[in-house]
Formats: sequence, structure tokens, C-alpha cells
Amino acid sequence: MSPRTHPRPFDVVLLGATGFTGALAAEYLAAHLPPGARLAPAGRKQAKPEAVRDRLLRIGQQVEHIALLHADSSAPQSPARVAEAERVVITTVGPYLEHGEPLVAACAAAGTDYVDLTGEPEFVDRMYVEHHATAERTGARIVHACGFDSTPHDLGALFTVQQLPPRASVTLRGVVRTNATISGGTLHSGLGQLSRPRAMLRAAAGHRRLEPRPRGRQVRTRPDRPRRDRTLDTWLIPLPTIAPDVVRRSAFARPDCGPGFTYSHHAGARRVATVAAALAGSAAALPAVQVPPLRRAIGRRIPQGEGPPAERGDRTWLTVDIIGGGGGQRVRTQVGGADPGYTETAKMLAKSALCLAYDDNPPIAGQATTATAMGEHPLRRLGDAGISFTVISSRTATRAAR
Repeated sequence: MSPRTHPRPFDVVLLGATGFTGALAAEYLAAHLPPGARLAPAGRKQAKPEAVRDRLLRIGQQVEHIALLHADSSAPQSPARVAEAERVVITTVGPYLEHGEPLVAACAAAGTDYVDLTGEPEFVDRMYVEHHATAERTGARIVHACGFDSTPHDLGALFTVQQLPPRASVTLRGVVRTNATISGGTLHSGLGQLSRPRAMLRAAAGHRRLEPRPRGRQVRTRPDRPRRDRTLDTWLIPLPTIAPDVVRRSAFARPDCGPGFTYSHHAGARRVATVAAALAGSAAALPAVQVPPLRRAIGRRIPQGEGPPAERGDRTWLTVDIIGGGGGQRVRTQVGGADPGYTETAKMLAKSALCLAYDDNPPIAGQATTATAMGEHPLRRLGDAGISFTVISSRTATRAAR
């Protein structure tokens, strides 16, 4: 890992600050960067970023310098100029399969830390194959999925393991519940991924071939079936998102996750009718998104870059319950927050950048997860931002709970 010795004009650069979630992240950064920090919103057009900059100047009184950068991922030299200008680059510009690789490549080459919001497994797998080795060499930390898609589960799993006896084999199941509607960015990214099942499988296989496995330890994710969870008094729906891969990769890299580690991932539903509707919808969606006109019609229902009405966001909540067992103990923890797709995701993204820019992080480089690149620091920072990590119950295990 090579240290980055040359000075950078900015501490944090944010691409996508004119979008809904990007604007929330920019405002949060401006309000919470330490005194003397230097922040730069970046965009392809001048007018909108100038309005963002003026708003951030009113918010970030302690920020030393807020300036605009011009960034266009289609221009060959633009990503390199952005990557070489800052310590940490944030991007909310998706779908990442379409727009993301030039910036990842530039950050890996320049030794610049990078965070994004992607929930696209193919993009993450391809970026590991193409750019992990370069980032390891330059000292860059490439951290994907720093939003609702995986951060609560990744950090929630780490928090839960810390409540169990050390050096014990661990089994966890995560259950996410929310009353939020899907965001436009998540919908469009998901549609793109579902339309490319073979490409997803090829990219995943390439990642697996190169990724080192833990020695002397067994780490796995476990698919599950729809069933009733007696501990939570809710129905479990298997949730095939990027989160289980992220949790598994964190456990790969952290021996403190135990000699054996198993994780399963679910959405929670109160009524069996919700389970049936979710399964039927999933079965119908996969063939539908293979047809471009149908895929475009679905995408038009929620445009990218638009958020919910303010009154809707104020009523929105998120919980991720994690039931863990190991070493003769059982524990239930909960991650709690507000609107996951927008306000809380903006906090997660901003806090990830702050961790990379200012905290004493583990000495690693290359593509990494939140829990491996930043350790326990995000737990503290997100707790300060109102995203809670709580132990609900802990007891000696008498028999396996369902």
C-alpha cells in the first residue's frame, strides 16, 4: 500500500449534488465537515452546481472553501481531473453500470478514496476484477454500496457479532422492514441488473476467482425460504439484494467474525398476503424486464433524481433486526432510522466519506466493504446522526429459535 504524499486541493468532492439524494448528502456534509474542510460539488453543467454551491455556502459556515468542479464521465480526462483533486470522491451518479467505471478507474490510479451508493452486484464484481489490484498498489480504498442497500446490514452484523462471545462460530439472520417506497435510483439500477442475469453471473464468477478466501474459517451466506419468524412475529421473505454479498465479504476479511460465520437475509412482512404478493411480483418482474419497452415503462413510474413529498419522508421509518447466535448466547439487535432511500442514505454516504477522510481506519487498500475499510468508526458516526444500533435482547441459548 503506497501512501498518498502529494497535497489535494479538496477534502471531499461530490458528483451528483444536483440530484435529490446527492443534494441531501451535500447539505449534510456542508453542515458536518470539520472547520477548515474543503468541499467541492461537481457536475456536467454549471448552472445547477452553482445553485448547489450557493446553498452549501449558506449551510457550511465552518467549511473553509466550497468550489465547483466540472465533471463529465464521457470526457476522457474529466474523471482523472476529479480524482486527482480530492482525498475522497463521492458519486451518486447511476446507474453505475452505465456511468461508474471511469471514475472508479481514475480513483484507483490516483490513490483516491471512493464511495458510492450502488446496489448493482455486476458493477461491484466487475470493478473488483478490473481495478482492485491497482487500488491496492496506490493505497486507494474503493468502497461501494454505502447506502441503504447494504450499510445497515453490514454494520448491523458487525455490531451483533460484537455482542456475542469472542472466537465463537456465529449464525445471523437479518430482517429489514420499512414503510418507504423505492427510490428512483434504486428502481432504475435494479431494472438494469435484472435485465442482465447472464452478465451478472459471469461477473460474480470472475470476482470469486480472484478474491482470497479466509484460511481456517468458513464464511457463507445461506438462502432461505419464506417462513414465519417466531422471534420477530413476522413473515420472512428472502431478499436477493447486494447486502448478503457485502456482509459475507466483511466476514471474509474480519477474523473477529469467528471461525464459522453464516448469514441469511430477508424482508419482513406482517401478513402472509404480503408474502404471496411479493413472491408473485418477483416471478412476474424477471421476464418483464427482459423486454425493453416493458422495462422502460416500469422505469417511468419513478423518475431518477426525484424524491418523495416532504410529508411522506417525515413519516417514513426503517428497521433492520439481526438475530444472532454463537458461543451459547443468543442476541437480537436492531438498526433504526428514518427514510432509508433518501435522508438516511444521504447520511450513510456522507458519514462514510467522513470516516475515510478523517478517521484512523484499518491499514488496508483496494476494494473493501464499509466494515473492513472503516472498522467501528461508522457505528459511532451514524449513531451521532440519529441512526441507532441497539441491543433488544440477549440471553443464554437453550434451543435454536425460529
